[in-house]
Amino acid sequence: MGLNDPQWGNKNSGGPPDLEEVVRNLNKKVEALFAKLTGGAPNKGGSGSGSGGNPIGGLGGSIGLIAIIVALIWAASGFYIVDASQRGVVLRFGKYLEATEAGPRWHLPYPIEAVEVVNLSQVRTMEIGYRENVKNKMLKESLMLTDDENIVDIQFAVQYFLKDPGDYLFNNRSADESVRQAAETAIREVVGKSKMDFVLYEGREQVAAATTKLVQEILDRYKSGILVSKVTMQNAQPPEQVQAAFDDAVKAGQDRERQKNEGQAYANDVVPKAKGAAARLMQEAEGYKQRVIANAEGDASRFKQILVEYEKAPQVTRERMYIDMMQQIMTSSSKVLVDQKSGNGSLLYLPLDKLIQSTGATATDAQVAAGKPANNNEQVAPQSPSLNEPVIPSGREPLRSRDREAR
Repeated sequence: MGLNDPQWGNKNSGGPPDLEEVVRNLNKKVEALFAKLTGGAPNKGGSGSGSGGNPIGGLGGSIGLIAIIVALIWAASGFYIVDASQRGVVLRFGKYLEATEAGPRWHLPYPIEAVEVVNLSQVRTMEIGYRENVKNKMLKESLMLTDDENIVDIQFAVQYFLKDPGDYLFNNRSADESVRQAAETAIREVVGKSKMDFVLYEGREQVAAATTKLVQEILDRYKSGILVSKVTMQNAQPPEQVQAAFDDAVKAGQDRERQKNEGQAYANDVVPKAKGAAARLMQEAEGYKQRVIANAEGDASRFKQILVEYEKAPQVTRERMYIDMMQQIMTSSSKVLVDQKSGNGSLLYLPLDKLIQSTGATATDAQVAAGKPANNNEQVAPQSPSLNEPVIPSGREPLRSRDREAR
């Protein structure tokens, strides 16, 4: 059926319903609902005709009811809930009013007041020197100059969260970009005061800690409402153009350290042994010194005692000293006494092997008595009796004793 058909709008034609009838039915329903709310009776007459009907009054009641419903809906739109990890920032005509704590809250609905809910526990991350992957480098941010005039390529990430939602939303035009710029400024200052080897190797943790402190100071000075939790060094290396030369320099430094460690290990092995040997020699010398002094003191004391006895009986003391001396000399030597007067001229057999063996045993005993350690590897040459040595007859011993006494 076309729009210009004269049968358009009739009930039996299957077209759209009459708009006036729809409005009347809606008006009746609103009046009935309003009557229930106000406790009155609904208007039984038609909305458009009838003796008791008042369409203007019914329309006014409907508008009032609609206004009440709209007002309730508008007031209900001011309710909001803040989680424990969030804070609500209330704005009145776009100006910061207050920050609300966790729980159910209400504010004057739009357009008077508005609320922005900010998550304070969420850890945000800002990447400097790369984006999403360390291979996706941003050379403008990552290349830095050290104190020894070398260039290093550094990528790091800054993790932070909010501590003041009001400052975060209204004191900075772009808070995240402020964090990026502050972190880049801080890392350049810290690296510019450090050596290249310190930044690349042993001082990475110190560089990250100093950067964290400096970034926080800058953000606090800007009143950004941001608290930096950690600065993580993702990568620190020389530029790719000089990477090969730098690796050679690093290997040379490692070889130098290895040789130094080997030399130090050798010194640690040799020096204690030398010190121990020196200490042992010093102790032996000190022991020898004490032994000599003790022997000298003992001999001096013995001579003093002998002097006392000698003054009492000179003859007896001289004979006793002579006998002791001869006993000491004869003990450490092998002598054979032959009495020629009583001999009958027969051949005399001398057991030289027994004499040599007894001489060696006597010499060893004398060394032990003198305090010298016996060396098992040392061979003591036995003292063989000399054939040219004169044999002292037993009858001449008293004569020699008398001669010495006379002297």
